[in-house]
Amino acid sequence: MPLAQIKGISGLLSQPQKEELIHKITDAIVSVEGEGLRPVTWVLLEEVPSGAWGVGGKALTTDDVRALAAPAACSTSCKG
Repeated sequence: MPLAQIKGISGLLSQPQKEELIHKITDAIVSVEGEGLRPVTWVLLEEVPSGAWGVGGKALTTDDVRALAAPAACSTSCKG
C-alpha cells in the first residue's frame, strides 16, 4: 500500500490547496502502480511550525516561503 509523506511549513497552503495536492499525488502514484491501488493509497501532509524548518543553516518562516514562491507565480501570471 503506497504512502506518500509530504512536509511543509504550517500556514502556507489553504484547505483547498491541500485537497488538490492530495488528489494529484494520489493520481501520480496510481499512474505508476495501477488504478487498483487507489483505494489504499495514503497521502499524509505534515505541517512543520513556521521557523522550525531550516535550509542552508537558516530557519525559514511561512513568510520566507511565500516570498520565495511569489516570483515563480508572477513569472507565469504577471507577464504583460
